[in-house]
Amino acid sequence: MKMMEQSSGLKRLMQHDNMQKNLSVPQLVEKILSRKEAILTSTGAVRATTGKYTGRSPKDKFIVRHADSENDIAWGPVNQEIDEQTFQKLYEKVVAYLEEQNELFLFEGFAGADQDYQLPLQVINEYAWHNLFSKQLFIRPTAEELLHHQAEFTIISAPSFKADPDTDGTNSEAFVIISFEKRIILIGGTEYAGEIKKSIFSIMNYLLPKQDIVSMHCSANVGQEGDVALFFGLSGTGKTTLSADPYRKLIGDDEHGWSPNGVFNIEGGCYAKCVDLSEEKEPQIYGAIRFGSVLENVALDKQTRLPDYRDTSLTENTRAAYPLENIDNILSPSVAGHPNAIIFLTADASGTLPPISKLTKEQAMYHFLSGYTSKLAGTERGVTEPEATFSACFGSPFLPMAPSVYAEMLGEKINQYRSNVFLVNTGWTGGPYGVGNRMKLSYTRAMIHAALEGELNAVETVTDNIFGLHIPIHVPGVPDEVLIPRNTWQDKAAYDQEAQALALKFHDNFNQFRHASQAIQEAGPVFRPEK
Repeated sequence: MKMMEQSSGLKRLMQHDNMQKNLSVPQLVEKILSRKEAILTSTGAVRATTGKYTGRSPKDKFIVRHADSENDIAWGPVNQEIDEQTFQKLYEKVVAYLEEQNELFLFEGFAGADQDYQLPLQVINEYAWHNLFSKQLFIRPTAEELLHHQAEFTIISAPSFKADPDTDGTNSEAFVIISFEKRIILIGGTEYAGEIKKSIFSIMNYLLPKQDIVSMHCSANVGQEGDVALFFGLSGTGKTTLSADPYRKLIGDDEHGWSPNGVFNIEGGCYAKCVDLSEEKEPQIYGAIRFGSVLENVALDKQTRLPDYRDTSLTENTRAAYPLENIDNILSPSVAGHPNAIIFLTADASGTLPPISKLTKEQAMYHFLSGYTSKLAGTERGVTEPEATFSACFGSPFLPMAPSVYAEMLGEKINQYRSNVFLVNTGWTGGPYGVGNRMKLSYTRAMIHAALEGELNAVETVTDNIFGLHIPIHVPGVPDEVLIPRNTWQDKAAYDQEAQALALKFHDNFNQFRHASQAIQEAGPVFRPEK
């Protein structure tokens, strides 16, 4: 990217009398505690609460409409437009507000572990704990890199500034606005730190495809033989949990690029869901939460300050942010080869999708474009029970361009490198949500292990007569009856009804992708609506 001259507002912020630049982790923790922004826990992590905004606010996200980029953006509910004049007025208001603060916090770092495609960025924060969050989630520069660092994108975060929808052109007091031309992301009205992380992912999803790189909402790890695995899925489907494998090195837990060099992590840290976190089930994540980590909306014992990960009184969407280095077996730098296996994760609340199935190339493209899961409670404001949802490319909220752009690029990569693709259901079995049970994590791990080790490449399969998926009849470590979802239901007629209803939802959703080839359109559920 070409460097752009700083706007007058950004220059004024950078000249703030008390701009705290690139503080160390201990210095930031001291600031956080002295400013009473968060409290120290028994783990050594700080715990912050975020008020009423405990998840992303997708209805409050905008992109500035500009002649240079407007033809690239898929405008609509995901990418709402705001005009340049309205953005500029709000931007000046936020700058003026931040100028009045006693101190501000600056982090300078990178997005993208592959230096060939790295984006220098900076984050200006009103809150010290948001600055620590940024430091732990993005890639931290070396002392030498810092000397020559020149940011090409700036996040300005002012959570205490509340917008006025009547005069500021927003939908509420909260806003996340991206200007690709000014290379600024403006965030206000919400204390939820995830907006900082995801806004950078959104701009990388715009910048990387222009360099012929697939940007992906997935986790990734690598085996001892150098075999790379990708795990696609929306929040709550198990990307972070399943990629944290003691027998494989973690590349990253959420955002990656796939370039001619291979796969690289976009981030420098992890943002893990904490609900029901235990040392027994997820030892790597549990052990990663220590000094320098940030706990978000996690309940604590008032006396001992012990985190209670089962307590969801603040939100279901409890989170932990920590650097990759807090995981024992990471790949450093976070750059690896081309994927041997690709896993699409879904948390199906209907309880009708198989726990694992092998996908043909056409089925892989169908399910990537569909991006089906059940949206779990807490990930977004107002969601209290699982809701069936389709999110193209398993990341629709973060895609500035049309889903077909990303799908076509991924399809080309799958063909080029002959990656095996599997659909894995981490959701319900034995019945729908409220009746059945969540799939055992140990079973899911066994299935994924078998897929990654090549044990399912030649295994006998049966074809599901509703979804058309190819289900292995045996997976080591998993009871055979679990593999066929209909066998786990007591009421078979109820299963058929629920499965057919889900198949129809797939068909209805895929109507938006009529431009896809006939082979891909026919790769969905074989049960079709009666005409």
